[in-house]
Amino acid sequence: MKTGIFGGSFNPIHKGHIALASALLRQAHLDEIWFVVSPQNPLKQDQRLMDDDVRLQIVRKALARSSRLVASDYEFHLPRPSYMHTTLTRMSEEFPDREFTLIIGGDNWEHFDRWYKSQEIIDRFAIAVYPRAGSQIDRSQLPPTVSVFDVPLLDVSSTEIRRRIAQGLPIADLVPRSVERMILRYYSALSIDVKNSHHGNS
Repeated sequence: MKTGIFGGSFNPIHKGHIALASALLRQAHLDEIWFVVSPQNPLKQDQRLMDDDVRLQIVRKALARSSRLVASDYEFHLPRPSYMHTTLTRMSEEFPDREFTLIIGGDNWEHFDRWYKSQEIIDRFAIAVYPRAGSQIDRSQLPPTVSVFDVPLLDVSSTEIRRRIAQGLPIADLVPRSVERMILRYYSALSIDVKNSHHGNS
């Protein structure tokens, strides 16, 4: 079974993630795509993340209507920080009947040499790259295991969602309706906690 591995913090998941994965199911001829929620990105250790379990719950609910898009907490059970090489290696051992394809953006491909054991990943696994704004990919220089797919990209990011929430702006057009309330409730509670801690220190 051909299984795409779409790793990320999903902080939070949004419509762009889902549209991208849905397109790659078709274009890359994948049977499933696992959204592997990362507890910590080794290259973004200063990033403030929503609680791990909350992000996982939100991803699960956002994908509930698609049997071929699956939320995964696999990296929650690996040593931290989590490295994709470790994830793919362990998955290959645990699920020998699956053929894994790593899904990454063009911006990540440009800096792929910074990833832990990047060459081993290239040698052992298929890699599906989707273009990102500003990324330059020389398709003539790609290794045989790497393919670029021109999938539609929605102009939406998790950063933009967090900015809108902080400014009290709506996010209904950016996230699945099923998880909008969960996301807003989380940040509302976080804001109250921050305010209370400030009062306690005054």
